[in-house]
Amino acid sequence: MAIYSIGDVAERCDINPVTLRAWQRRYGLLKPKRTEGGHRQFDDEDIQRIEEIKRWIESGVPVGKVKVLLSGDNVEVHDGWAALQEEMMMVLRHVRPAKLRARILSAGREHSVDALIDHVFVPVRQRLGLDQNTARTMCSLLDGALIDYVVFCLNASRKKAGKDALLIGWGNEDRTRLWLEAWRLSQQGWRIDVLAEPLDHPRPELFPGQHIFVYTGNKLSHRQQEQLFHWQDQGFSIAAHVS
Repeated sequence: MAIYSIGDVAERCDINPVTLRAWQRRYGLLKPKRTEGGHRQFDDEDIQRIEEIKRWIESGVPVGKVKVLLSGDNVEVHDGWAALQEEMMMVLRHVRPAKLRARILSAGREHSVDALIDHVFVPVRQRLGLDQNTARTMCSLLDGALIDYVVFCLNASRKKAGKDALLIGWGNEDRTRLWLEAWRLSQQGWRIDVLAEPLDHPRPELFPGQHIFVYTGNKLSHRQQEQLFHWQDQGFSIAAHVS
């Protein structure tokens, strides 16, 4: 079995060593072995646990509650966003499409688009992504309901004054996230149309005179950044949408 130092783990998992030490000492999330000299040693199981901890935290779970979740026990949440996430998860577990659509509609009326995307829908989809079996079905159900609702919202926004734009996924296969980002842009005064199929090589020349947003899901690579500058130098109205 491979053994890693704390520096190796920090680089491999893209996390600060100080954070790893805090997860161990303050929160008891990690239990690395020690060398005779007292240096921490991590194995592949530790790496997997660290990645799972990261996913929980990125989904909006406070670090102090992660240990209970890792043990498989239920955790009482007091954070409003976490409570709404749990409500969505409960509806999904019972496979109630009509109730799910109604809850999404209600949440859309109660909260801002940015907050819902960042603190509810994206975290819930990340949590479902931790399980590749039953959760895949629930995630598919959620994705269908989200896209259905976003299409409704985009149609409504096109009836208002605004600027027309086209959103294209660039090298990112997460179609649901693409629609969520279209919804986000529609709240910024854009009347958005979506190219539903993500592209590896967008061709802005096919859309003359249109303003284009490209969404990669991550920071643009060096190659993508150079390509974007090239398109802009050619006179295309194109920009990267960063969520």
